[in-house]
Amino acid sequence: MADNELVLLDQILVQRQAERPVPIRADEAFEIFAAEQALTTRQLSSEEVASGVIGGSNDGAVDAIYVFVDGALLSEDSDILQDGFTATKMQRGVKLELWLVQAKREVSFTETAIDKASSALARLLNLSEDEKDLLRLYSPETVSRTGFFRKALRVLATRHPKVEIHFVYATRGRATGSNSINTKVEIKARDLESQLSGVISGAKAHVEFLGAAELWRRANTVPSYTTELTYQENATSGNSHVALVKLRDYMTFLMDEHGRLRRHIFDWNVRDYQGDVEVNREIRASLEDPKGPEFWWLNNGVTIVCSKATAVGKTYSLDDVQVVNGLQSSHTIFNFLGAAPADHPAFDRSVLVRILVTGDDLATRDLVIRATNRQTSVPAASLRATDDIQRDIEAFFLSHDWYYDRRKNFYRNSGRSAERIVSISLLAQAVMAMGLGRPDNSRARPSSLLKRDEEYRRIFSKAIPVKVYLWAARTQKQVDTYLASEAASISVATRNNYRFHLAMVAAAKLAGRRIQSPKQLAPLAEAGAKLTDDDLAAALAIVQGGFAEHQNQTGNSPDKIAKGPDLVESLLKSLEPPTRTNVST
Repeated sequence: MADNELVLLDQILVQRQAERPVPIRADEAFEIFAAEQALTTRQLSSEEVASGVIGGSNDGAVDAIYVFVDGALLSEDSDILQDGFTATKMQRGVKLELWLVQAKREVSFTETAIDKASSALARLLNLSEDEKDLLRLYSPETVSRTGFFRKALRVLATRHPKVEIHFVYATRGRATGSNSINTKVEIKARDLESQLSGVISGAKAHVEFLGAAELWRRANTVPSYTTELTYQENATSGNSHVALVKLRDYMTFLMDEHGRLRRHIFDWNVRDYQGDVEVNREIRASLEDPKGPEFWWLNNGVTIVCSKATAVGKTYSLDDVQVVNGLQSSHTIFNFLGAAPADHPAFDRSVLVRILVTGDDLATRDLVIRATNRQTSVPAASLRATDDIQRDIEAFFLSHDWYYDRRKNFYRNSGRSAERIVSISLLAQAVMAMGLGRPDNSRARPSSLLKRDEEYRRIFSKAIPVKVYLWAARTQKQVDTYLASEAASISVATRNNYRFHLAMVAAAKLAGRRIQSPKQLAPLAEAGAKLTDDDLAAALAIVQGGFAEHQNQTGNSPDKIAKGPDLVESLLKSLEPPTRTNVST
């Protein structure tokens, strides 16, 4: 049976490669796929998965690295990693997780692979190691990604974080059954678990093996958006329901089969968990006080939208569930009761749940999301996905068989090709780079570009022809594909630094001028202008030369150069025609 699963796994890998405009190296394709399956419960987008894949030489035998704080994926512009961040903003006992993925296309699990990872991680996770020394041994991307964990651990030290380190070793071999992992490899895995749990007192470590069977099963598992919710009392009016739900039953609704929070049912919420902010402290306090008023008296409750709701007895069966308001309450309830004894009185308290059956009408869902979140203080930036311009872009993409993922993972979970799915953040980065001539911003602030209203309005506007957005998305995808090709022969870390600068240069060369407004891309979009491999090769030569020159002049790392404005200006100047001077005779 395992042999059949290997055949099926390889077929999935072949299909994934076929969906790419230009196939990438088989080893890299497997690393991306394995990382996606290793973190399948986290429901990361394709771009988030790719951001953690480092691969290449001097990677410390770790192919992908991800860091989460209270379930939120960290990126280089996350608040917690910035100078001056105050740890008191986070709740005590905040959860800090490090996920390490080692992916080999081999059909076996070896001691050597674990030994190499163990040796590297002993240094990479040691807070006393000097970063300059680490950079002499490991790639900048490896040091940077593990650096997220090291810095977060230092910052959160006073909040007594709950630290978990997961090491996932994936191959095309057998992880269970006969002829699977030999005893020596299992012993090495236990040693690695012990080593990782010693990174800080109280840390938990897990080493997991994923073989062909496990990878194939995970790749074929779609997260369930159908679940049951048991209630105590309810009222119904048309397609709307209001129910009082015991917190014990609400916990069951929130948990997956492994007892973990079902994070994907919050994908459409307008903001993520805010941690130890005042409102969440108040929610927790109302749970802790056994003599306090009923929980639902003090709490605004939870709003759920779904496509169908059927009540049998005292239980609702809900299809296509999304919690669109009440994420703070849900997370606080889950975190508190998850650590509380089974007889804690809070389990028998109730929460008010509104269930709105909207069918497949996404516009109605958007109205519900906006209305329910206007009742609380939500930054305007958090409501971006429901803007008219965002729906216009999504509709235009769909008419051309492209998918604008304004609702995270909506199209991925519908089985659409990742190669044609574009997130809000990627589109914003592409327009910022090509339409506004600021690839440094695209590189330096991947997750925070849309937080400022002024920048958001410069990027997304009804005054910009909608064709521009599809053209920018396609062009950025083409640039990324080219950089991953053998023709470019660029490392993963270098691609990350080059991709938006290359897009800017290529677009400017195609337009024949410096571009400072997205509207200037309209003629290219209208004409359906496409970059050739020769165009991209010429633009890449310019970008490579610019990076090399600035590195020689400043001594800065490519990463630092990519995030600064100086290189941008010199690249744009190099595209301008030489100034003619009059010569008198």
